[in-house]
Amino acid sequence: MPDKDARERIRARGLELGFDVVRFADAALPASARDDLRQFLVEGRHGTMDWLAHNSGRRESPEALWPEARSAIVVGMNYGPANNLLQNGIYPSTGAISVYAQGDDYHDVLKGKLKQLAQFVGRAFKADVKVFVDTAPVMEKPLAQEAGAGWQGKHTNLVSRDFGSWLFLGSVLTTLEISPDARENDHCGSCRRCLDACPTAAFTAPYQIDARRCISYLTIEHQGHVPREFREKMANRIYGCDDCLAVCPWNSFASVAREQRLHARKELCSPSLSELARLDDAGFRALFRKSPVKRIGRDRFVRNVLIAIGNSGDSELAGEALHLLSDPSPLVRAMAVWALTQLLSADAFARLRAQHLPSETDFDVRSEWEQTFLPKA
Repeated sequence: MPDKDARERIRARGLELGFDVVRFADAALPASARDDLRQFLVEGRHGTMDWLAHNSGRRESPEALWPEARSAIVVGMNYGPANNLLQNGIYPSTGAISVYAQGDDYHDVLKGKLKQLAQFVGRAFKADVKVFVDTAPVMEKPLAQEAGAGWQGKHTNLVSRDFGSWLFLGSVLTTLEISPDARENDHCGSCRRCLDACPTAAFTAPYQIDARRCISYLTIEHQGHVPREFREKMANRIYGCDDCLAVCPWNSFASVAREQRLHARKELCSPSLSELARLDDAGFRALFRKSPVKRIGRDRFVRNVLIAIGNSGDSELAGEALHLLSDPSPLVRAMAVWALTQLLSADAFARLRAQHLPSETDFDVRSEWEQTFLPKA
């Protein structure tokens, strides 16, 4: 009876705080989760996300992170979008920002509520608690599957029968022993829409992803130049990619997010590439205040914008790239060159190249000018 009372009270408090899912699991993960992580790292599929490797031992299971933990309270918050994300590429002179980043930063939204839930557990049941929202080495998706919140689909993200692919996850580890909920089974069946939808073929097999090919990784985590083989495939995606999530059939059961702070801000829905290309650091920080986009910094963001400009087919945007040839950031200058190779005729680009070929010391920018591929006629 005490355990049932704890479960009911904690779940009720979590739902009262605005979570859409409140489930329970043991503070341990099966060996398969550990083995999958190790294989992912051994094959180097994490790319430059070195933090995954640095904390791999503690990441393998919550009990390794905190040996005193006995249970995990897994919460989910629906961030279902109101619009059809597959239409993002229809307007190539605008940018596509992943739906999760069009509202306030979910870390801040969830963490405030999770702290309140943890405080309730600590006070009501005299237990120790720790809060996690994607900022510590906890494998939240396998943990959520163990708690029955959903299952990891073939796109490696969590899928819920109630909310489709649109759940932000968080967890509270506690010394309180709570009976776990039933683990969720896989319901993907023979469907492979998410695998086929990926523009860069980032899925090496069902349930396996090579982050180095993923547009979300390339636009958010990758700090250097985006490999040329992926630039055109990025289309107008300037922060993240939702394609594999958006095509999931389970989204037919999804609903629009209840939390207002997760709703898309008007200025981040199909923003003008021309306006984004003109952002200086102060303008970037102002536009993306409270947004997760802010963490990648202005230079990497404008790098992404210039790739989208190059893919736009809009010759009028060449002026924005031309202006950025003198940007202080070599990362930006190099992508301005690439954008111009896509938008200018061969003759126009050749004349520009004769005027702007940089010094030998500006290696990254010079290498873009000297590429052997010809600009589009």
